[in-house]
Amino acid sequence: MPSSSIPSHIPVTISSDMADRNESDTSHSNYEPTGPDPTNPNHEPPLLRRSSRDKQTPAWHNTYFMPSRANHSSPNTSTCKGTRYPLSDHLSFSRFSPSHRIFLGNITAQTEPRSYDEAICHPHWQQAMAAELKALKDNNTWSLVPLPMGHKPIGCRWVYKIKYNSDGTIERYKARLVAKGYTQVEGIDYKETFSPTAKLTTLRCLLTVAAARNWFTHQLDVQNAFLHGDLHEVVYMTPPPGFLQKGDNVVCRLNKSLYGLKQASRNWFSTFSDTVQKAGYTQSKADYSLFTKTQGKSFTAILIYVDDILLTDNDLHEIKLLKECLLKRFHIKDLGDLKYFLGIEFCRSKNGIIMSQRKYAVDILQDSGLMGSRPE
Repeated sequence: MPSSSIPSHIPVTISSDMADRNESDTSHSNYEPTGPDPTNPNHEPPLLRRSSRDKQTPAWHNTYFMPSRANHSSPNTSTCKGTRYPLSDHLSFSRFSPSHRIFLGNITAQTEPRSYDEAICHPHWQQAMAAELKALKDNNTWSLVPLPMGHKPIGCRWVYKIKYNSDGTIERYKARLVAKGYTQVEGIDYKETFSPTAKLTTLRCLLTVAAARNWFTHQLDVQNAFLHGDLHEVVYMTPPPGFLQKGDNVVCRLNKSLYGLKQASRNWFSTFSDTVQKAGYTQSKADYSLFTKTQGKSFTAILIYVDDILLTDNDLHEIKLLKECLLKRFHIKDLGDLKYFLGIEFCRSKNGIIMSQRKYAVDILQDSGLMGSRPE
């Protein structure tokens, strides 16, 4: 019975067993005595127990150079004022060559806009967007038509990327118009979508052989790669930001594949694979993104990931012939020796090829606002 229901004139007694139970309960509760603790007259906080087990550095750490305080010859020597734990104190670039340190500093110093409103304020991004729209127009990518009844257009957005040369200088500012393919409806806007992409295991194996045998490694970039694939479905898209004047009531009916469409990558890969196979290359059965060709003592390998292409060969003349062949069919940009591919930095020396995702990790720290956090 609740205590509130007991009349005040009825005495309430507590048995000794109940009293003992209550005393034992308070020993485990948050009860704090009001008087001083005779065992701790100075009110010092209790000491925490620390493990006495021997600590050893993992064996895989031997592969990396992680000094307690970095040599300030790195490209990240400039730290924000007031940063308690600057990254430059825990990251060193002293083992890289001076030219590669310049490359790392250049690709880190530049920032890419995240929206159209941010990019429109800079002249070089305005020129990049104008060049992209011109390329789309010259390729007859879409036709401006009124939206038919019963159809819903998909959206689009701008994506901005800085392309670098092998020495770290800016090759160009690239603005890409991307369709919001996640709004497409299966069976109406698209059908087949599967398209192979290069596996990271294939990339590592290919570079391992290239480093061991001292092969040449070059990289290419295909401009407007997806525009080379024909679109077989009827797809309507809203005009890109800044394209139409206020009051225009038309949409874009797509004639060519566009980045972001679910079927665009499949169409482009089919076009590219047909081209290189006609040039004498054989598609690998283990990784469909790998194409190889053996001619005498010459061996050439092509690895493609969407519109990024990696070439490796033991004969520089064969690489030149391949570039000329691709240039006849596509708009190719020769980026020179392999330096930055799929977000991975590559540094080559006489001991091999070093792969690093330093920039990728730094970008994550910057986006999350944890650049000056405690490293431990």
